[in-house]
Amino acid sequence: MALRRITQETFDAAVRENVEEFEMDPDEALKDAVDQFQSQGVDLSCIVKAVPAEPSDDKQPEQTHKILQTLESLSLAQESENVTKAAADVKCFTEQCLLGFAQRYLAGQKGAYPIILSQCQKSLGEQEAILAAVTALAALTDGQPDLLDAEGKGFLLDVFKTHHDDSSVTRAAISAVRHCCLKHEQNRQDLIKVGILPLLMDAIKQHGGDANVVKEAAGALRVMTFDDDIRVSFGQAHEHAKMIVLQHNGLKVLIESARAHSGNTTVLSELCATLSRLAVRNEFCQDICDLGGLKLMMTLLADSYESAELVRQVLSAIRAVAGNDDVKDAVVKAGGVQLIVIAVNRHMTVSAVCEQGCACLGVLALRKPNNCKVIMEEGGVSAAVQSMKVHPDILNVQKQACMLLRNLVSHQPNYSQLILEMGVEALILHALKTHQDCGDIAKAALRDLGCNVELRELWTGKGAGITN
Repeated sequence: MALRRITQETFDAAVRENVEEFEMDPDEALKDAVDQFQSQGVDLSCIVKAVPAEPSDDKQPEQTHKILQTLESLSLAQESENVTKAAADVKCFTEQCLLGFAQRYLAGQKGAYPIILSQCQKSLGEQEAILAAVTALAALTDGQPDLLDAEGKGFLLDVFKTHHDDSSVTRAAISAVRHCCLKHEQNRQDLIKVGILPLLMDAIKQHGGDANVVKEAAGALRVMTFDDDIRVSFGQAHEHAKMIVLQHNGLKVLIESARAHSGNTTVLSELCATLSRLAVRNEFCQDICDLGGLKLMMTLLADSYESAELVRQVLSAIRAVAGNDDVKDAVVKAGGVQLIVIAVNRHMTVSAVCEQGCACLGVLALRKPNNCKVIMEEGGVSAAVQSMKVHPDILNVQKQACMLLRNLVSHQPNYSQLILEMGVEALILHALKTHQDCGDIAKAALRDLGCNVELRELWTGKGAGITN
């Protein structure tokens, strides 16, 4: 059932009533209001859960939240052309936005976007002012991509062109682009049409030594390949990935950037995540391998296996490029199976690593009997079984482990007994009982392992004629 929603004004009125009518202290009044609304099934995720502040001056006669007071102050400073006051207010506004989504949402509802965009446009020629203004725009649009309009898109392009030498401003502009494109297909398409991709690629090339710029730009490129806007039936994720690779040499640029930041696990995680999103065609997977990307991934697994997040992203990238059958063999030949098993065992308590590790091994085993032999010998099944035991409530871990087990025995039934002796039947049955979405793959694994399983035939095409 959908949760109920209320306005900020309704919530604030309840807090004031607790203070004025029931003589509660502010903290008690706030807690009581939160408890009361939550008990009524009200969604408070977009509500600023704070006691409204007293007015900062005579021009703000009513109690309101600090972010709205700052916004009002900024608007007045713009009208009076008080540059110093406007600069201070912009920084304060950004700090308020960073407190949480509720603050950003409230500001957006009260007309913050045109005020911030106006400040951005007025600051375009001044380095310090434009950095503060674009940072505020990026903060405001985080989680609110619908705020961006055509004027804002044009402004962002202008920032890239006029401040391309400034890494700090460039990074802030990239952050704004990323926020405005996440879960917003139209913004993605519009910005790509007006040339955002070459600007992002140029930012990586020009500021390749700045880890923050590279990380932010890689994240923005990855968002361009998402299909996450539920309002759109069909996105352009695949086409955007192809454009990045074919028109802008994206694979080479990202792999070279990874080499340049070999000691920065945060940047490497971002680059690997983006590479995995670009491996959308068989030839792209091979290109990543030929450009040294696979060798880089193997090195990262061997040298940086202590970082769970980096391991997860590297495994995700290996899983993606191993969609190419030749790359599957290259991974195994490079000792990838052993490294994957070591990584999973090292981070057995991290469900995301277990999921990606089992998925990697499952892809390597698919249609490759020789690879199945290596996986069996290197302890791949033991790692998958342990993952199922440690994470019985995590659907994707169970699904990927079942997929691996099925792929191992589908063309090599002689492995079935060895695998069953590890107690996998009970684990698969538990996954089948616990996770409805695991049903098909769990039953397929049981079937191919030679276990008793009820396979229900949903429709045979018989029993009813075709009518006009």
